[in-house]
Amino acid sequence: MRPELEKALALARQFKEAAPDTPVIFTVHELKRLARNAAELMTLSSELQAAGIQLELLTGPLTGIYDPNGMGAMFFAVLAVAGQIERNYIREKTLEGQVAAAKKGNHGGRPKVIDDDSLTFALALKDKGVPVPEIAKKLTIKTGKNAGKPPSVASLYRAFAEAEQETTAG
Repeated sequence: MRPELEKALALARQFKEAAPDTPVIFTVHELKRLARNAAELMTLSSELQAAGIQLELLTGPLTGIYDPNGMGAMFFAVLAVAGQIERNYIREKTLEGQVAAAKKGNHGGRPKVIDDDSLTFALALKDKGVPVPEIAKKLTIKTGKNAGKPPSVASLYRAFAEAEQETTAG
């Protein structure tokens, strides 16, 4: 799921196994980069503690090496929950923004290379038996960095497939 994190954790565990008396410190930029939610963060923290690996945070309110004893554990748990609440809030606001943009007709992603008028023209040529590479040469991209150029044959095939799916679905 998070392969780079898993590799880093495996490496820290290997170091600890190779030199059990040497301190091993797992360093992370910030707490929210370590786990996706509070439960995962608490589990990961206790796994590191059980393996004898220290956790160091470079930024945030818990900067430095995390001490899982006493008030450190409670503060860590509070920050873990606060991080999850913040992540949920950001997700909600992002989804609200996407819904608002969709209501205005903006669905995100790149603009289509082949607009509806060009597609209608291309489908008419295709129905007449004109080869797809020839159809692509007759079309012109109207917006974006490739404006004024013909679309690629792959883009045209993709537009035909999407039109086919819409016809089948509708």
